[in-house]
Amino acid sequence: MVTINSSIVIISLPAIFRGLHLNPLEPGNVGYLLWLLMGFLLVSAVFVVTFGRLGDMYGRVKIYNLGFIVFAISSVATALDPLDVGAGAMWLILWRVLQGIGGAMLFANSTAILADAFPATQRGMALGINQVSAIAGSFLGLVIGGLLSEWHWRAVFWVSVPFGVLGAVWSWKSLQELGERRPGKLDIPGNLTFAVGLSAVLAAITYGIQPYGGHTMGWLNPWVLLGLIGGTVLLGAFCIIETRVADPMFDMSLFRIRAFSAGNFAGLLASIARGGMQFMLIIWLQGIWLPLHGYDFESTPLWAGIYLLPLTVGFLAAGPISGALSDRYGARWFAGGGMLLVAATFVGLLLIPTDFHYWMFALLILLNGVGSGLFSAPNTSSIMNSVPARQRGTASGMRGTFFNSGTSLSIGLFFSLMIVGLANALPRALTDGLTAQHVPHATAEQIGNLPPVGSLFAAFLGYNPIESLLGPSGALGTIPKANADTLTGKTFFPHLISEPFHHGLIVVFTAAALMSVIAAIASMLQGKKYVHDDSVDAAVAAEIVEESVVR
Repeated sequence: MVTINSSIVIISLPAIFRGLHLNPLEPGNVGYLLWLLMGFLLVSAVFVVTFGRLGDMYGRVKIYNLGFIVFAISSVATALDPLDVGAGAMWLILWRVLQGIGGAMLFANSTAILADAFPATQRGMALGINQVSAIAGSFLGLVIGGLLSEWHWRAVFWVSVPFGVLGAVWSWKSLQELGERRPGKLDIPGNLTFAVGLSAVLAAITYGIQPYGGHTMGWLNPWVLLGLIGGTVLLGAFCIIETRVADPMFDMSLFRIRAFSAGNFAGLLASIARGGMQFMLIIWLQGIWLPLHGYDFESTPLWAGIYLLPLTVGFLAAGPISGALSDRYGARWFAGGGMLLVAATFVGLLLIPTDFHYWMFALLILLNGVGSGLFSAPNTSSIMNSVPARQRGTASGMRGTFFNSGTSLSIGLFFSLMIVGLANALPRALTDGLTAQHVPHATAEQIGNLPPVGSLFAAFLGYNPIESLLGPSGALGTIPKANADTLTGKTFFPHLISEPFHHGLIVVFTAAALMSVIAAIASMLQGKKYVHDDSVDAAVAAEIVEESVVR
């Protein structure tokens, strides 16, 4: 449910913007678009470790149950949005932030609860099913969002309500505390430096893709630089604080465990690559391929979700099997091999044309889903198996932070890479294409020199921007009707942007392939199958107690 909500809004944004009467191409509205995506992800990434630590202290099931309640209440509030235009968008953003807090409560403790309940010989299977549910949710959200947004944009938020209520009742009645509570104090300095530092970095990356001072992106914006530098300094201070407090939020000693540190590093890279791929495939389908094949822009979110189904099928087929097999044979070959397969599919996506034959595209994303499935469950089980039972809540929260931070980072990183690719080719393509349709050269050149982020978001939303771009100049009324109809039709903008978009894809998918290869290497470095022996910890603790009694 949490990860469905992280992706269901992505594909439903056109319907949400129409429902709130917001023009997505107005510069001031880009911020609403970004924060509707980022608010939920950022808060989930920031608070997931805190709630993992609180689960260790007060009970993982207790925090988990509370997460369902918070999630259900905030889902009702978003669906009942009483406002319109910018105020309506802010209402959604604020309640999505609270929804992210509920999601963090659930995400931080679910894997720890399962790790407590299952022995090491079955833990990979159990955590595999959990991880498959999580990542499959991010894929299924695209299909569900496409279907529900065709009906009504509010249905995108209502769909979470019955699951939130059912989950709260079901977990309250069926789950029992099996984990050992670990009393202690909440690490206030660590929580503050981590929350502010990570929020500053992720927010700066988000605003870095917006134009600033005549530049196509905002990386020279003083506020962006302040967020990046200040956030990095605070995260550095956080690492120092965590080595000196009695009850750290992040137990830095866990990084001495090779399976834990290598697994989280691989998980972070895989999450960035997977999140970036989702955005690029949505842009590709909604903004280019579907309109070129006769689909109306209004219906592209639904069909984009349907055409991405092979990705989900591949993941669901491979995930549970790899989780069960990793219990027997260890994680590294499944996780490493899965990420190499993912890297190969990114290369394949580079080689097919922008206007592809669907069977080629479907095969590549099917294999990508298989590779992600092979990686995800073994990676999770290897991380959770490697830590002591008393620290599973903290470890689960730390793993969740890397997972959610990767998805958040992917938005800024991959959009930035795409804009770099577009900036070299899109201005000339726009100018030449408009001039060929008898748009005055001065107007065409002016539009061609606009920051490419507007065209990118138009493609992302399955939206033809030409009419909006030409409207203020009145150029549509001065050219022959046949040319005006061509400019505002289904295929002109997709044809125009397809070649520049492919230049951007080369940059983006090359980076994603490299990340996947590095994640595969990190997975192989995890070592052979390793399960932390809690009986040794118990024996050591008993010896310490006995020695203190003797003294």
